[in-house]
Amino acid sequence: MGTPILIVGAGKMGTALIRGWTRVGLGPITAVEPNPSDALKETCVKIVPALDAVPVGKWRAAVVALKPHIVRTEAAKLETIASTGTLMISIAAGTDTALLHRAWGENASIVRVMPNTPGAIGKGVSGLYAVPGVSAADREFAQTLIASIGQTVWLDEETMIDAVTAVSGSGPAYIFAVVEALAKAGEAAGLPPAVAARLARATVTGAGALLEADTRDVAALIRDVATPGGTTEAALKHLQAANGLPDVIARAVAAAKARAEELARG
Repeated sequence: MGTPILIVGAGKMGTALIRGWTRVGLGPITAVEPNPSDALKETCVKIVPALDAVPVGKWRAAVVALKPHIVRTEAAKLETIASTGTLMISIAAGTDTALLHRAWGENASIVRVMPNTPGAIGKGVSGLYAVPGVSAADREFAQTLIASIGQTVWLDEETMIDAVTAVSGSGPAYIFAVVEALAKAGEAAGLPPAVAARLARATVTGAGALLEADTRDVAALIRDVATPGGTTEAALKHLQAANGLPDVIARAVAAAKARAEELARG
């Protein structure tokens, strides 16, 4: 029988999870998705169009990968599954466990997860929070499921999920924005657009690979590039100045965190 897994919502992140589980041999998997993509169909998992079509049975875990506003209306339909002791995992931003407990019961075994889009290629990082009372076996299985798409970090307090959302959940978009800005700056410096775009993209992906391979403090990696009196040092004086990059990133993260908190309040 294996480890039967139900996933409710199989968009990009749901499909990434399914691919990760398939890679490590987990399953069988059933996906609830009314509009399955070609990518989902290629996974060969069982696809059903709605929750009322979910086969009756004991699930090892039910992963809810729906948009926050949909979770609020659909979560209660999973109460029967949650009441059997199934591990319930939610990856919806701004949807706290108080709301989920109201839908699934006070004794529900709930883990909240905030993944990010690099999980689509197995390079994600996810923050996980388990409500009090979740068993060690359920925590371990939740970690197994989420580690299939990248690194995992356990959080001691649920309030940290909003900060994770703002840093790593939204973070890939910040990096893509840097690539876009670097390419435009390259054009302004005299490069053809295609060349500037290629250089900017390769620079960031290469720097990311170096970060993964070299575990020294980031400050040491900066020093490797920034020769005293050189071109990089001249650039860093602007980036690290008052109201420079650190302040811009801090404001961006604060804004994302505030929005996550706002979503949680409904």
